[in-house]
Amino acid sequence: QVQLVESGGGLVQDGGSLRLSCAASGNTFSSYSFAWFRQAPMKERELVAAIARTGGRILYGDSVKGRFTISRDNAKNTVYLQMNSLKPEDTAIYYCNFISPPFASWGQGTQVTVSS
Repeated sequence: QVQLVESGGGLVQDGGSLRLSCAASGNTFSSYSFAWFRQAPMKERELVAAIARTGGRILYGDSVKGRFTISRDNAKNTVYLQMNSLKPEDTAIYYCNFISPPFASWGQGTQVTVSS
């Protein structure tokens, strides 16, 4: 069972940047495509960005295109999300997981708060 631990969130001002990390346990990391999701209060969880097993295919949600960059390091069992030009509407808890069900157990996520 893969366990996921997200980190790197925090409080930033409008226009700021953050880099999130997602560390995965186990030795099957490179077998999975991963995604970052986010959930704001009273809203559905939404997919932010996804990356294929070798990093060759990447997709982004429309709201983050051109501002966020997803990457992965299979040697470190880690997925990253570089977030630039942050906006207040990016405020949410960010989670990583497989790109589609069946999902691994959800981690606690990391809170990102963007102040205006």
